[in-house]
Amino acid sequence: MTLLFPGSVLEPMWRLNPRAREAFGGMGIWAVVLLLTVSLACALASRGLWRGRRWGYWLAVGILVVNLIGDVTNVILGTEPRAVVGVPIVAVILWFLASQKVRSFFRAGRV
Repeated sequence: MTLLFPGSVLEPMWRLNPRAREAFGGMGIWAVVLLLTVSLACALASRGLWRGRRWGYWLAVGILVVNLIGDVTNVILGTEPRAVVGVPIVAVILWFLASQKVRSFFRAGRV
């Protein structure tokens, strides 16, 4: 919302990562499209996971793998060293999703 309406009440959130604000600001309307797409994918994955659907499981795994690749790339290239915090978090979530109990839950006849 802050990309569409700069200077709104939500604007202070960019203090957490001002470089992201600059990067997204430079993308123009494409930043809004990108973030809406990511938001929609996350909402779909959460709905699928909540309902125990295999497609939700695989969508969540895919999103997390892309996130992990991005975090590792940012750390290696030094563009966002703080991304190192996300690496173990995503790794643990992927480890949990790969556990036998979770995989069997999503295999149990849910399409």
